[in-house]
Amino acid sequence: MSSLLSLSNLRITFDTPRGQLAAVRGVDLEVLAGESLGVVGESGSGKTVLSRASMGLLTMSTAHRTGTVVFDGQDLSTASREAVRDTWGTGMAMIFQDPMTALNPVRRIGSQLSEGLRVRLGMSRKEAKKRSIELLQLVRIPDPEKALRKFPNQLSGGMRQRVMIAIALACNPKLLFADEPTTALDVTVQAQILQLLSDLRQELHMSMVLVTHDLGVVAGHTDKIAVMYAGEVVEYAETKELFANVRMPYTEALLNSIPRLDQKSSGRMTVIEGRLPDPTQPEPGCAFASRCPYVQEKCQVEHPELQKADNGHQFRCHFPLGVAR
Repeated sequence: MSSLLSLSNLRITFDTPRGQLAAVRGVDLEVLAGESLGVVGESGSGKTVLSRASMGLLTMSTAHRTGTVVFDGQDLSTASREAVRDTWGTGMAMIFQDPMTALNPVRRIGSQLSEGLRVRLGMSRKEAKKRSIELLQLVRIPDPEKALRKFPNQLSGGMRQRVMIAIALACNPKLLFADEPTTALDVTVQAQILQLLSDLRQELHMSMVLVTHDLGVVAGHTDKIAVMYAGEVVEYAETKELFANVRMPYTEALLNSIPRLDQKSSGRMTVIEGRLPDPTQPEPGCAFASRCPYVQEKCQVEHPELQKADNGHQFRCHFPLGVAR
């Protein structure tokens, strides 16, 4: 498969009253055509900033980007603002975290769906309505003509998220970013939305980047996983390989924090003690050192480089799990 999105040494900083905040620190990633990549990490690890920077959505004057972003053969890091905007909808699209805030509460669903079709694809009002009905059918919304006349508050959380997916797919993008698409949904609806995204990716032959804090979410819905911590990719591998052979202590901690059916109801849930380091004051050693149960002196003073195994498994750790020293 050919490369669709390539990030090289991507760095994102923000100007703050406390100094430069390093949100993304030297990330290299690639998404192939038709591939699904999971980007996983705690809140504040840089996942959302990474996805928005990839699309060129960080337009505030306090944000600074270095490195390269190449999408479908075009270097967006040197492209004009207009050229980047031309990739939105037809090239790349995003499903945002909270549909209740992403959708306009005073406009009907049909109006919000047809807007992109008319502006980006030049459809007539009649053509846009027909396509809107098809899109709602595509995301499994019953009675789509009735749904077009509703306001967002008249739909359930799961139905609103399906509308967001329909809007993102309206212009047939090649790459879909799904940023925490199951936030605030109950477990049953979460599973339905994730399966819908997987089905649509295969039906429409598109690539997907699934951004989440939950490793359990990406387990059955991605080809590869990139684990982020403090703005860096700390582990990267094919999904099955990563779950079978965890190398990074942080990834192990994320796995251990997933609730299990065999867990005693009276037992204390596993949590990752401590907090993410201050992004305005990068630590000299491993960013996870202060929270790592396997920490050694070297971890606190020397920043680990990303190592790569023969099978493509990458990890950023001086003392990786399961590797003899």
